[in-house]
Amino acid sequence: MDNNERKQKHLTLEDRVIIETGLNAGSSMRAIALQLGKDPSTISKEVRKRRTHLERNTFNDSFNQCALLKECHRKNVCASGALTCQRRECRRCSRCNSMCPDFVRRDYHCPKLDRAPFVCNACSRKSGCRLQKAYYRAAKANSDYRSELVESRRGLNISEEDLIRLDGIVSPLIRQGQTPYMILKAHPEINLCEKTIYNYIDSGALSVKNIDLPKKVVYKIRRPRKDHGEATNQEIYEGRTYRDFKDFMKRNPDTRVTEMDTVIGCEGSLKILLTFHFNPCEFMMAYLLDSKEARHVREVFDAIEEAVGDILFNRAFPLILTDRGGEFQRPGELEADSDGVIRTSIYYCDPMCSWQKPHCEKNHAYIRRICPKGSSFDALTQDDVVLMMSHINSAPRESLGGHTPLEMARMILPEEILKLFGVKEIASDDVILTPKLLK
Repeated sequence: MDNNERKQKHLTLEDRVIIETGLNAGSSMRAIALQLGKDPSTISKEVRKRRTHLERNTFNDSFNQCALLKECHRKNVCASGALTCQRRECRRCSRCNSMCPDFVRRDYHCPKLDRAPFVCNACSRKSGCRLQKAYYRAAKANSDYRSELVESRRGLNISEEDLIRLDGIVSPLIRQGQTPYMILKAHPEINLCEKTIYNYIDSGALSVKNIDLPKKVVYKIRRPRKDHGEATNQEIYEGRTYRDFKDFMKRNPDTRVTEMDTVIGCEGSLKILLTFHFNPCEFMMAYLLDSKEARHVREVFDAIEEAVGDILFNRAFPLILTDRGGEFQRPGELEADSDGVIRTSIYYCDPMCSWQKPHCEKNHAYIRRICPKGSSFDALTQDDVVLMMSHINSAPRESLGGHTPLEMARMILPEEILKLFGVKEIASDDVILTPKLLK
């Protein structure tokens, strides 16, 4: 695609990631625009429009919020006979801001945000800065763009005058028992489809109602299909398919892969296990979820990141391969935190191809030794799960040359992650891989 073609395209998530990376590195708008084949003004507008503003840090802040604090040497501002002040200067008094006639509230706006690059991404003073901050986060910016795109397409795509004219034609004929199809056939000047007429009636835009339609009232409302996960949106797989995963690994063969899956209990059991299998060391961790809902998976991601930080999270989970289960249908919420900071990359296996993540599936056999198929997880606690994973990860593997997954994990995974998981080393003679472990 040449530059002229790219300039006519909307920015994608990949483009926004490049923008964020460039801003983090301190690149100029022109350099970023050149990399994307865009005009510098496009990048500038994108950053200013989609940057995220953060409240300033008020920890250990001074009680005196006057902009003239450093130059002020006024005394006896509150002297009225009833009040006596023992302080040498009024600026040291807690009453200063409320009683001084010359009080000017301090402005915490950073002037650097008014000129390129308009954000604090690469600012060297941001850690100790007391001013208001703004950051550009690719995931958050793309989410705002998608929401704005949906919002702009809501409502009726028709002027008020045309709607009144349409109502004057359609509504009387509907009351006569005609269908929208019959009306459109008789009035070719109405440049709308049958579905649009039904939508206008359903939304209340026309004076007739659904009850006036000859067939609409006899249609039975279909019950939605019961689904523990989320409705599948095929767009989420764009750039995240198994083929994309294989292409990425060809370009980045040293990237560590974590396979993610769930283990369900018997029919009627609500709780499930969310498992992470770290392929290089065959180490597996599991979390007990209250149900098979996407929000519970995100809660685990957020809890891990909150405990160790986004940098260590990314070191432990640089790339995650999972299946297309409903509980994993919100990749954007898993890949980025609430501030839009990218913490991992999610890829999906092809439909009905669990063999594409064989390590995770094979290691589930150890869980089934302790919790056989048909057993319920509802009575388990997270402590029980940690105990089970301690025994599983303390079992020597022939594929690891007789070492245990925990021994290998200590050489590969960050120490803080292993400490958070709480998995303990079990002596080889004490390892139990039968149901009696949790009795």
